[in-house]
Amino acid sequence: MLDYLPGILHGALLTVAVSLCALALAVLLGLLGATAKLSGRAPLVALATLYTTVIRGVPELVLMLLVFYGGTIGLNALLEALGSAEPVDIDPFVAGVATIGLIYGAYMTETFRGAILAVPRGQMEAAWAFGMGRLATFVRITLPQMVRHALPGFTNNWLVLIKSTALVSLIGLKDMTFLAKQASAATREPFFFFLFVGALFLLYTSASLWALRRLERRFSAGVRRADGWQHGG
Repeated sequence: MLDYLPGILHGALLTVAVSLCALALAVLLGLLGATAKLSGRAPLVALATLYTTVIRGVPELVLMLLVFYGGTIGLNALLEALGSAEPVDIDPFVAGVATIGLIYGAYMTETFRGAILAVPRGQMEAAWAFGMGRLATFVRITLPQMVRHALPGFTNNWLVLIKSTALVSLIGLKDMTFLAKQASAATREPFFFFLFVGALFLLYTSASLWALRRLERRFSAGVRRADGWQHGG
């Protein structure tokens, strides 16, 4: 059974790659969605609300299969309409990253929207009064405080995102879950291999939680809470 463990460890690197790429996409979509919801423009607000409502209301597995299989069918239909007869398959890595990023972009939207609303608007208005542009105000005034407010929700979303990467095994991507399933079928020892994969996920999430808690303490340095307790530097 030990002969299969190096392959599963290699698949763990693919799991890390999927989760990090999906996180980057989720953060981008979350910032765009939060900006659209707070823009005050009805079309943008409606579009962002539709996005978060639909994505959060459909099971992740269904979305994964829709993007992978439905995307392939739609892409080939489009190519056929354009005169190309050669079929194209969507890469499982691309489909997995796109789906997970799309899903958690909806959750990040609400996290970032709440964090931006937690920053006193008077600070932004003061910056505008001093002639600071909107982009400079966001980068220098809003963003540092927004990060502090967003980190607890961001941490929770990130931990759930990591575990959701196991879904990519269903579309043929050879991550550690896929390889563990193959190894368990070959050796008839599913408990051993899935316990090993569970331990790897636990290690990954624990390391992430440790790093994000340190980051949260750094951004909360010098901030006094409502109960009078103050973070140290």
